[in-house]
Amino acid sequence: MHQTGLVSLPLHCGKCPRWLFPRMVNLSREIATLIVNEYGTAEFIRRISDPFFFQSLSCVIGFDWHSSGVTTTTCGALKEALNAEEHGIVVCGGKGGVSRKAPEEIIAGACTFNLRTKTANSLVKASRMSAKVDNALVQDGYQLYHHAFFFDEKAHWAVVQQGINDGNGYARRYHWLSDNVHSPVEEPHSAICCDARTENALNMTAKEAFRARKASVDAVKDGILLRRQTTLSEFFGNTKRITMPARHTLYFEDLSAAAQNALKRAYDLQPADYEELVALQGIGPKTIRALALVSELVYGAPASWKDPAKYSFAHGGKDGWPYRISQEHYDTTIEILKGAIADSKLGEKEKADAIRRLGKFGNAG
Repeated sequence: MHQTGLVSLPLHCGKCPRWLFPRMVNLSREIATLIVNEYGTAEFIRRISDPFFFQSLSCVIGFDWHSSGVTTTTCGALKEALNAEEHGIVVCGGKGGVSRKAPEEIIAGACTFNLRTKTANSLVKASRMSAKVDNALVQDGYQLYHHAFFFDEKAHWAVVQQGINDGNGYARRYHWLSDNVHSPVEEPHSAICCDARTENALNMTAKEAFRARKASVDAVKDGILLRRQTTLSEFFGNTKRITMPARHTLYFEDLSAAAQNALKRAYDLQPADYEELVALQGIGPKTIRALALVSELVYGAPASWKDPAKYSFAHGGKDGWPYRISQEHYDTTIEILKGAIADSKLGEKEKADAIRRLGKFGNAG
């Protein structure tokens, strides 16, 4: 799994007006049809995984550009707009309790596409792992409440999910893409754009946390947390005084009964690697955090406490950071947008104005 972007948005109250949402459904259907007909379903899936395209699409179909509600409303509109027969794409999940229906909706969609059982199960696993990673492995203070899973008949998929942080009044959106799969538990982020960062965010997907991930598996296999240590001094023998960071306060007894049972099951199963451990039911944020701390204390394998959010750009930066701008890529984007506008059902004046604005970018410098 490959995470392609992350966006932070202010939390806004209110709902999408009744008169607007049906229009959003209709317009998003037209835009999706254009893209699928011109470039195929895989390209549409790729674009949905791009936070810049997703944000632009949301603005085009009429929602607030900086509102947290743009995520749930746009995904909701796309779920109604797209269907397997016409577009070759299925959208599963949604906000709140609807998100938990994603697995059964994925299975139903896979049946529509006549996908093999093994492929359908891999899609369900991708859905569950993306949520597990952003909720448990990346502990940045945002609790997931929205999960949308997009896939086509060739099993290309993308995830758009969002978490909420009541403390800072922001929501954070995470995008995933199936292309260029490496590992869901190591550096899945490729383009993250975010204005609000979190202090001391546990990031078990960081490359530098490799030893901590391995040590976590070793701790489970060794049954260290099952020995119910009551004080940290047990790790240090006769040490008279221990000074530890404030975060080192979690013990086996602090874990929920479900988490303790999950650790016991993990010990019995002896997971082969960190991904297999994380995939186990009941291994949640507290368990991941406890294992990270034990890994550091017992094995000397530090985790990463840096928020994985970083700034990124649609086409690179003028000074070459994080990478140089590709003029060909830039011009291609403009031409694609021009074509989409020209083929749309917008009025002639709106088309002309939009293309004129794009032309200024293409002719600049």
